Amino acid sequence: MNEEITAVVGLELYSFDGRILEIFGPYPKRYHVAHLRLNLSDPDRKGNRKLQLDTPGVRSTTTITAKQWASSPNLPTLLQAVHTATNQ
Repeated sequence: MNEEITAVVGLELYSFDGRILEIFGPYPKRYHVAHLRLNLSDPDRKGNRKLQLDTPGVRSTTTITAKQWASSPNLPTLLQAVHTATNQ
């Protein structure tokens, strides 16, 4: 991957460069794909999704609302790129 992918989700900016997922916002986070497992749930009846990021000893779960998902067109691409990178 040669280009950085970014997506805005609520108050957070997600950025992925092929190796590092960074989430900038009130509680910034930084994950290397070698230590990351990503799980995105299917939408629930209201269209909300759960994003779970697992690293050794730490689990972070975030709810992405249907409105946030719809207003962030790059988010599915970013999450697919992260998922692909973590499974290599």
